[in-house]
Amino acid sequence: MNNYSEEEINKIIQHYKNQKQKDKDKYLKNKDNEDFKIKNRERARLHYQNNKDKKAVKYQENKELLNTKSLLQYYKYNDKIETFKNKYPEKVEVLMKHGITC
Repeated sequence: MNNYSEEEINKIIQHYKNQKQKDKDKYLKNKDNEDFKIKNRERARLHYQNNKDKKAVKYQENKELLNTKSLLQYYKYNDKIETFKNKYPEKVEVLMKHGITC
């Protein structure tokens, strides 16, 4: 493990901030360019097509959590949190396992 001095850490952080600012400036300069828009849309389309299966697998793995969070939002919106806790103790356990409090 590398032990960096305070000066080296600050230099690395400043370099990172400068790079992020350069990237942002470059994007803001090019975002209205038609060629940039076309290339960016094509890149996004290809990324979506290449990773469609990964997204579906991730959703299936997290389906129970997503449904539980949605149900919790419904009960929060209607101010019935206690009803949710009493009616679905197993769902409360799932939320607690993921660090979500209700």
